[in-house]
Amino acid sequence: MKKILLVCTGNTCRSSMASVLLKDLLAKKNIADKFIISSAGLAAQNGDKASSFAIQVMEEQGLDLHNHQATQLTPQAVEEVDLILTMTSGHKKIILQVMPKARGRVFTLKEFAGNSLEDLDVVDPFGQPKEVYQKCAQELKCLLERALEKL
Repeated sequence: MKKILLVCTGNTCRSSMASVLLKDLLAKKNIADKFIISSAGLAAQNGDKASSFAIQVMEEQGLDLHNHQATQLTPQAVEEVDLILTMTSGHKKIILQVMPKARGRVFTLKEFAGNSLEDLDVVDPFGQPKEVYQKCAQELKCLLERALEKL
């Protein structure tokens, strides 16, 4: 089983949405049993709920984030997974500074999805209007669909 970890800052918006979106995409391809998907945040407060807009936007897609609890990224979590997909190049840089042995397993989501643009960051919707969350969710879904081809 391949273990994939999605990482952002607080684990209440981007990585939590990306996690349920990826699980859904894997289920639709009937390969969910080949993967363990989790998410974490570099500055997460363990137990925090997903943001209300993240929950609402996922509900609009038939996905459930109500029971999500934020998880702080730990060195142990980094060691235990096969692939780490970060939401920004800054997240990737921090992980590699703390855990240089993770090199080759850490990519920004855009980088892994084959985005050739210079900007490799998924914009953080935290504190923004619902429309920004909707745009972020759509971007995540498109990136994950492309990334799925490499999994």
